[in-house]
Amino acid sequence: MRLTPEEREELTALVSKGKTSAAKIRHAQILLKADAEGPNGTDAPIADAFSVPLRTVAGIRKRRVCQGVEAALNRQPQAYPSRPPKRDGAGEARVLALSCSKPPPGQVRRSLRLLADRVVERGIVERFSHESVRRVLKKTN
Repeated sequence: MRLTPEEREELTALVSKGKTSAAKIRHAQILLKADAEGPNGTDAPIADAFSVPLRTVAGIRKRRVCQGVEAALNRQPQAYPSRPPKRDGAGEARVLALSCSKPPPGQVRRSLRLLADRVVERGIVERFSHESVRRVLKKTN
């Protein structure tokens, strides 16, 4: 892998300033070590030098060759993004309003489990646990 003089200069500046994330600096150092014009290191010694898995060095090199320096420096986006949250601001407001409403007959106040059951009965969400109710109420104090 060969870095252009501009890329080498940019990576050297990035490493010497140290004003960015540690992962980005480490990736820049790995690219500098792997440069054919510089130390021309192979994956195994580079991985040992920076205490990273061999796959990390290979992945950084591959992203540099296929996608460029920016892709090699930054972390890869998540391949399978996390699930979206079950509730939004409006749903949380409805849960909060339900918790402030009058408790059912025979109850002094609503329990978290009772609130969770009412949230499901009202169709605010399909499934809702008492722990989720607790988090919503804690967020709103």
